[in-house]
Amino acid sequence: MTTFRSGCPIASTLDIIGDRWSLLIVRSMVMGASSYSDFLAAPEKIATNILAERLKRLEAVGLVVQTQPRKGSIRGTYALTAKGAALIPALQALARWGEENIPDRWPAPERFYAARPAGFGG
Repeated sequence: MTTFRSGCPIASTLDIIGDRWSLLIVRSMVMGASSYSDFLAAPEKIATNILAERLKRLEAVGLVVQTQPRKGSIRGTYALTAKGAALIPALQALARWGEENIPDRWPAPERFYAARPAGFGG
């Protein structure tokens, strides 16, 4: 269970996803990442211990689900839930803001901006 600092919806949302990695994991999932190794391949180079903790946290609050590992595999894959996919418009807004207000940023791929929450989750 998440402990919230206050009843403010912004503060409470930040209590869940306000660290430097959680939204990047969600972004990677929007772009097709689903395996542990996919997340490790992201350009930000998240450490394995942090990745494991964030995936557990995101799963605990219902933003992602983990599938059962296939036979012979250590880990399953991860997918956004409908609740996690509801973050897509916020991520797109953050990307647009960064492109418009921070010099020399990579443009987000068009398929990132084309993603819709209805295309994810169950």
